[in-house]
Amino acid sequence: MRTVMTSLFLVFVLVFTITTDAETPLAMNYQKSVQDLQNAFKGETTASTKYASFADKAEKEGYDRIALLFRAASKAESIHAGNHKAVLEKMGADVPAVNPEFEVKSTKENLGDAISGESYEIATMYPDFIKDASAESASLAMISFNYAYQTEKKHKAMYEKALDALNAGSAGSLPDLYMVCTTCGNTYEGEAPARCGISMTPKERFVRIKL
Repeated sequence: MRTVMTSLFLVFVLVFTITTDAETPLAMNYQKSVQDLQNAFKGETTASTKYASFADKAEKEGYDRIALLFRAASKAESIHAGNHKAVLEKMGADVPAVNPEFEVKSTKENLGDAISGESYEIATMYPDFIKDASAESASLAMISFNYAYQTEKKHKAMYEKALDALNAGSAGSLPDLYMVCTTCGNTYEGEAPARCGISMTPKERFVRIKL
C-alpha cells in the first residue's frame, strides 16, 4: 500500500510540475526583453502617428514628396509596432496602452525631429535592446528588434536626403514611390527588389506608397 501511495504521489508531483511549467508565461524568463519590447512598442506607435501628422503638415506646405516619405515611414513604424506587440503577446506579457504625444512644427523642423529620433534608435535604443535580448536568448525579440534597427538606418538616410533637398529648393526631385515590406518595415525608394533585403519577403507582399 505504501508503495502504491508513493507512486501516486510521484505521479502527482510530475503532473503538477509539467502543468506549472507549461502555464508559466514566457515573460518570466525574459524580463528585460519584455520591458524593452514594451518601450519599443510605445516608441514605434508614437512614431507612426507622428510621421502621419508630419505628412499632413508637409502636404499643406506644398511638399508632396516629403509627405510621401513620412507616410511610408509611418507605415513602416506601424509594422515594427505590430511585430513588437506580437512578440509580447507570444510571451504572455502586457501590451501597454499608448497615447502619442508630440508637436507638429514646420516641415523643416519635423525632418530634424525625425532625424534625431532615428539617430537615437540606431545609436542607442535598438543596439541596447538587441544586447538584452541576446543575453536572455529571446530569439523572437531579437528578430523584431533587428527588423526595426535595420530599417531605421535607412529611414535616417532618407530623412537627411529630404532635408538637404528642402534646403536646396529641390524637394520636387525626391522619389514619388516608396515600397514598404509588410514583414519587417524595410523601406525602398522606388521599386523594391524581388525579395526584401532584410526579411526575404517577396516583393508581391510589399505596400506601394505612391503620389
